[in-house]
Amino acid sequence: MQGPGLPSRRRDGNPAMALAGGPGPHRGKPRWDPSGGGALSVFLAFRLAWRQLRHEKSRLAAAISGVVFACLLIFMQLGFMTALFESAVQIQKSLNADLFLMHSTTEALWRSTPFPRARLAQALALPEVERVAPIYVQNVVWRNPETSLKRTLLLFGVDPTSGVVGFPGLTADGLAAITKPDVILFDARAKPEFGAVPSWLAVGPVVSELGNRRAEVAGLFEIGATFGSEGNALTSEANFWRFVPNHSPAQVNVGAIVLRAGADAAAAQAALRRILPDDVMVLTKPGLIAFEKNYWANTAPVGFIFGLGVVIGLIVGCVIVYQILFSDISRHIGEYATLKAMGYTNGYLVRVVMGEALILAVLGYIPGWILGLGLYELASAQIFIPLTMTVEKSIGVFALIFGMCVISGLLAIRKLKDANPADMF
Repeated sequence: MQGPGLPSRRRDGNPAMALAGGPGPHRGKPRWDPSGGGALSVFLAFRLAWRQLRHEKSRLAAAISGVVFACLLIFMQLGFMTALFESAVQIQKSLNADLFLMHSTTEALWRSTPFPRARLAQALALPEVERVAPIYVQNVVWRNPETSLKRTLLLFGVDPTSGVVGFPGLTADGLAAITKPDVILFDARAKPEFGAVPSWLAVGPVVSELGNRRAEVAGLFEIGATFGSEGNALTSEANFWRFVPNHSPAQVNVGAIVLRAGADAAAAQAALRRILPDDVMVLTKPGLIAFEKNYWANTAPVGFIFGLGVVIGLIVGCVIVYQILFSDISRHIGEYATLKAMGYTNGYLVRVVMGEALILAVLGYIPGWILGLGLYELASAQIFIPLTMTVEKSIGVFALIFGMCVISGLLAIRKLKDANPADMF
């Protein structure tokens, strides 16, 4: 037998001895051992693996399709998961404060539990605290001015002069406008179901109904939809209480604390935890962001669902690649036994099988990445939450696909034990 990466059978001696440097004209001289290590041995093993895969193009196409399917499934699940986390903390990232107070039973910002505003006054007793600002948050019904359909958005009430809110697109004129009665700023990236507010505002004033009360849109900012809210609005404290009359001014959803220049946030956090009652928790800004992500990852079922989707994609791809490699070894068991009879070790045959697994990983990942990029664009346009193809995500998915194919190859090489020359001949 002569195949890719195999020396020709010598006339002057046993082929196995020739491979090992046995009898012949080169007796006593060091010869390359194809079953050993080294870059050349690995290259020839990969060459044999590639020729063996492409020998039956239909089976190769089926194997690549299985890897592409697994790759797409993982890309989409990770895309939705990262979009979930990133969109959920856009508001927290836009808050300009060093520490934050939230009720100890709060699970997430969009469903926060109010706590007494007096806690902010107590926080001022700490010398490191420069100023405090309350933030009110409530889900409120908005009526589409064109269709009269009602949707729920997340309304924020703040002191426009506090400087603790830095939403993208927010302007000084907009903050000044919400000091007027019944005036709000609207999320330009809210879902279309709320109406084409940015387009209407470019033509003239936009007036609708918010919380069963007349509301005028005086400007825009950009946050976008999240898994917790489909849109957002911002107004002053006084207007917030008008739109949400059942929300007591003495009850705050988030307390923003700005420290004096040079103050240590971690030390101030520890000091506030000592002087404040247990009904509130004190979080740094990174802690506030991590708190929100933790809710979506561990408390909300959607985080578990996306994580499970990644695992299922890996299992499906692993099974498909394993079946392809296992059946390939089974169909060529005679050739593998011949290789062993010629002096090739199990190590060389393992490199051939693992070469097939790695080739499938690369050939399946490339079209999977391209299709995943297209699906990201399509999904972003439909759910209005951006799905981004980052370098980190691309490398991470390739590592998962690579590991999946390696595991499949390790499981399949057990079949090589059946390649016994004594049984075959």
